Amino acid sequence: MAERWALAPAEDGGVEIAPLGPDGLPAGPVRREADLGAAVRDRPDVTRWVWRSTPEVYPRLLATGVRVERCYDIEDAETLLLGHEGRLGEPRSAAAALARLRGGPVPPDPPQRSAEPGAQSPLFEPGPVHVPLADLLEVYADQRRRHDATAHPDRMRLLTAAESAGMLVAAEMNAAGLPWRADVHRDLLHELLGERYAGGGEPRRLAELADEVSAAFGRRVRPDLPADVVKAFSQAGIKVRSTRRWEIESIDHPAVKPLIEYKKLYRIWVAHGWSWLQDWVRDGRFRPEFIAGGTVTGRWVTNGGGGLQIPKVIRRAVVADPGWRLVVADADQMEPRVLAAISRDPGLMEVAGRESDLYQSVSERAFSGDRAQAKLAVLGAVYGQTSGDGLKNLAALRRRFPKAVAYVDEAARAGEEGRLVRTWLGRTCPPAVRANDDSVEEAGIPLSEDEGTDPAGGTGGTGAQEWVPGYASSNSRARGRFARNFVVQGSAADWTLLLLAALRRACAGMAAELVFFQHDEVIVHCPEAEAPTVVAAIREAAELAGRLTFGETPVRFPFSTAVVECYADAK
Repeated sequence: MAERWALAPAEDGGVEIAPLGPDGLPAGPVRREADLGAAVRDRPDVTRWVWRSTPEVYPRLLATGVRVERCYDIEDAETLLLGHEGRLGEPRSAAAALARLRGGPVPPDPPQRSAEPGAQSPLFEPGPVHVPLADLLEVYADQRRRHDATAHPDRMRLLTAAESAGMLVAAEMNAAGLPWRADVHRDLLHELLGERYAGGGEPRRLAELADEVSAAFGRRVRPDLPADVVKAFSQAGIKVRSTRRWEIESIDHPAVKPLIEYKKLYRIWVAHGWSWLQDWVRDGRFRPEFIAGGTVTGRWVTNGGGGLQIPKVIRRAVVADPGWRLVVADADQMEPRVLAAISRDPGLMEVAGRESDLYQSVSERAFSGDRAQAKLAVLGAVYGQTSGDGLKNLAALRRRFPKAVAYVDEAARAGEEGRLVRTWLGRTCPPAVRANDDSVEEAGIPLSEDEGTDPAGGTGGTGAQEWVPGYASSNSRARGRFARNFVVQGSAADWTLLLLAALRRACAGMAAELVFFQHDEVIVHCPEAEAPTVVAAIREAAELAGRLTFGETPVRFPFSTAVVECYADAK
């Protein structure tokens, strides 16, 4: 039996399947079978399935208890190839790819399905155009030729395979769900917010804090309306541009303390309050729809539920099943390690290969042992904080690690000049892209350049926030800043895809299941007895992903790993 088969769900509910030869062409006739699950289950020797879209096929297989080893997602490959060709934003569907190939009119992509509670039924939403298997294989053959035509075909093929693997992981995570104790969550909300009032108004604690803010200003102020708060400060003789914590916390005014507390609790109430709990947690599981490669850099997003922005206090509700544990693994200093690997800077690779803390090692080389200053310098180089003290720090970094700084400098120049910029494996950032507010919010992307990262150096959560070029500004400097970040953050996203693929394979045959992933953190839910094996698998998967992505380098990719019953106890 051929190790690679192609399939396409038929319009009548059946499935078309065909074996493929080493050249990717059909090695036998197209067959029609009545049941998708049975068609795959009856062919356990198949190591890779080629299909139009993982979200179309794989959830249906998982619902019947069928898992696959590997897949090739044609529409995801089309997205990557269009980006590499400088055409990101053109329709990516299989029907569009077929039309381009044949020189016909290109249909637009169907709108993304909403995952919001109460959204219109998929029965009434426009779906993808059906493409028969023979036509899919025509697109697949063309994509193989286009992979061969890229600057680094082996890397591009690896990226496509890794992205397809990531989509399998995302589908399995969606099916598994993140363990969630609704009773613990409700107790937390009562502890933090107090009693709920009838009619959906603010809970007791928020109402009390709003009264404190108003009393401090001497008039009624709506703390949930930033413009109202800025005006109140102005009337008090204090000029502020926004109500962000890092801007107002140093102000000497009695409204500041209750205002900061109000903002923190208000976000919990709105983003993870009682309504959220009712909408998104079912049968002891939180199931946001994870979408692999949902941003330009390849970072994941969730389609509803805010799954990538769980506040630490709310993580107390993420509790393993009885007799099970959560293995929470957080990559240590991922971006600078990736910069070392892609720049091939000898000094930074040597530092990134040590057992000791990377920022401390950098500080000993260039900053007289000042770790905080070294961290600011490295992150400033990656994220474009190159003015003021950042410029001085960058100069010190350039003297010690010239190839690393030159690498991101060149990416910034390419972005400013409107050239295509690529990750190590070949994911491509165009000169400018657009994004909708939902995808921006899910990815933690600031809507303007002065939002997001804290000028004092805080980055909030899992690293500096991503900014979409062309969304908030179209100027060349902004594009350059993003391109500087893109080559590092995007290459890190490529590495994490291979990490997930390796970890998924290591967990095959165990009860352990991947249940959460964001940027540099992964959670595996497993029986307590399997936890040591999972911890070792994460370490080995990180090492393998490093070799596969970047080749043989001295760079290490260590993880801080905790085995806990409750997610909040991991950090």
